[in-house]
Amino acid sequence: MDNLISFSWSEVNFNLIHLGIAYVLALPMAFDRDKSSHGAGLRTFPLVAVAACGYALVGMSVLDSTDAESKVIAGIITGIGFIGGGAILKNKSSVSGTATAASIWNTGIIGIAVAFGRYEIAVLLSIINFVTLRYIKELKQEPKQE
Repeated sequence: MDNLISFSWSEVNFNLIHLGIAYVLALPMAFDRDKSSHGAGLRTFPLVAVAACGYALVGMSVLDSTDAESKVIAGIITGIGFIGGGAILKNKSSVSGTATAASIWNTGIIGIAVAFGRYEIAVLLSIINFVTLRYIKELKQEPKQE
C-alpha cells in the first residue's frame, strides 16, 4: 500500500517538464486552427500532444524492452489517426479537414518526441506544421467554380 501513496518529486518534475513542453509546442497549431475557425483548436491540439507524451512516458517507465515501447507508440499513432479521421468531412464535391487531421496526427508525434527527449524533432515538427498551416495555404490554388 505504501507504493501507491509514495512517489518521487523528481519524477513529478521530470514528467511535468515533458508534458509542459509538449503542451507549449502544440499551441502554434492550436492557435492557427482556432483563428481559422476550424473544428479542432485550442483545446484539441494541446490535449493530443500531452496525451501522446503521457502515454509514451508511462510506456517508457513501465516497459522493459524497446519492442514493447514500439507497440505503445504504434497504438498511440493509431488512436490519434482515429481522432484525426473525425476531423475530415466529405461533401458531394469536396473534402475538408484533411490539414486539421494531419496536424492532429503531427501533434501526437510531437508529444511522443518530447517524451523520448527528442526535443529537436518536436520543435522542428511544430515549426513545420505551423508554417504549413499559416503560410502554405496562401500558395494553394482553389478550384475554379463553374
